[in-house]
Order: sequence, then structure tokens, then C-alpha cells
Amino acid sequence: MPIELTERFVGQYERLSATIQRKVDKSIRLLETDFRHPGLKTHPVQSAPGIFEASVDRRYHMTYERKGDVLLLRNIDNHDECLKDP
Repeated sequence: MPIELTERFVGQYERLSATIQRKVDKSIRLLETDFRHPGLKTHPVQSAPGIFEASVDRRYHMTYERKGDVLLLRNIDNHDECLKDP
């Protein structure tokens, strides 16, 4: 499934360490091939209908929404910060 990035996502990604960026890149590849991949632990964000959370690692998570046939990556941050404004 094609992926698009919000400006916010890009800005947050650029502030991450190279190690975390590589993990994010891997998670994005998994999303592209199968957004239901078990390694992503994808689930809906309860406070934001239509938005989903995917795990990058134990600390970092990203949020996205489906826009037709496209996944729009919205936010990437540590778990709690990511979900404050998904």
C-alpha cells in the first residue's frame, strides 16, 4: 500500500537518532507490504477514530490513517507523546 508522510512526521523523523530512523524505516517497509504485520502491533487509537498506532520499538510509536488506498503517516514519537496528538 502506498505511503505518504505529513510534514509533521518528516520533521519528527529528522530529529530522531540514526538508530531509531533505521527502525522507523523498517517499520515503514512493513507497513507498505502489510499494515497488519504482527511485528507492528497495529491497533486503533481509542481517542482518535480512524487513526491507528503502530509500534517501532518498545519506546517509539507512529500513527497513521488510511486515505483511500494510501497510508498517511501522521506522527512519530515516544509512546505517550505520540498519542497526545495522534
